Amino acid sequence: MAKLTVMGTRGITTLWRYLKYRSQTVKLADGSATTILVGQEKGIDVRLALDVVRLARENKYDVAVIFSQDQDLSEVAMEVRSIAREQDRWIKLACAYPVSPTSVNRRGITGTDWIHIDRATYDACLDLNDYRPKAPPGGGTPSVP
Repeated sequence: MAKLTVMGTRGITTLWRYLKYRSQTVKLADGSATTILVGQEKGIDVRLALDVVRLARENKYDVAVIFSQDQDLSEVAMEVRSIAREQDRWIKLACAYPVSPTSVNRRGITGTDWIHIDRATYDACLDLNDYRPKAPPGGGTPSVP
């Protein structure tokens, strides 16, 4: 929440969803296994799809770049093409995602142009700030940046 607050002060519109936690068994380096809780987002792809379609209908963009490889969003591409035909205008959808020699998925969203992001560029875009509350010197209640 601290990161979203900082982003809001910079004029960025943010949405958030609760994470769903599920137990997952993982194999450790020594060969043993342990069960951990893993947070998984839910509903973000639906929110993204709704926004892309709504904004296309409202003629708010000519080009949208989606930073995802989720093939469920291929239906968004089909819908936006339909909107472009109905409105007799040009709309371009692109899908940007990182690629490297170790990348497993090298496909973008079907129905979009694919923009490969090299590892160095991707890493340069990462926000490495620690937004967790900081404990004041000498203890006490942490403050939020």
